[in-house]
Amino acid sequence: MHKLVLAAVFASFIAGPAWAVECTPITKKQVEGLFDRWNASLATLDPQKVVENYAPDAVLLPTLSNKPRVTQAERMAYFKEFLKKKPQGKIDSRTIRIGCNKVTDTGLYTFTMADGTKVPARYTFTYEVEHGKWLIASHHSSAMPEYKN
Repeated sequence: MHKLVLAAVFASFIAGPAWAVECTPITKKQVEGLFDRWNASLATLDPQKVVENYAPDAVLLPTLSNKPRVTQAERMAYFKEFLKKKPQGKIDSRTIRIGCNKVTDTGLYTFTMADGTKVPARYTFTYEVEHGKWLIASHHSSAMPEYKN
C-alpha cells in the first residue's frame, strides 16, 4: 500500500501538479494576425463569419450601439446591421500584452465605411485560447468622443 502511494506521489511530481496550466505560445505578430483575421471576416459581409471569431460567452461592447452583446445571437444581430456599412478597420496605434493563454490588444483604430465615412475609435480585444484556437473573449470598441455621427 505504501509503495502504491509513493508511486502515485512520484508520478504526480514528475507530471507536474494537477493545477499546473500549460501556456499556449503566441507572438506579437500572431496577435496582430488575430485582428487581421477579424477584419478579413468583416470584408466577407457575412455576420456568421465575424461571430466565429468570438468565444460563445464573449462580451462585445460595440462601436455603433449602446447595447452590450453577450450571446452569439446578439453579436450576429449587431454585425448584420454593422456590415451593411461595409466597414474596414485599420489600426492606428496599439499596445499588445501577452499572458498565459490570454492576450490583450488595445489602442486606436479607424473604420472606413463604403460611403467614405471614417469612424475613429478606441478598442480593446481580449483573446483567450479555447480548444486550441485564439478567440475573442471581450471586445470593447467606442467611437472617439470627438466623432460626430
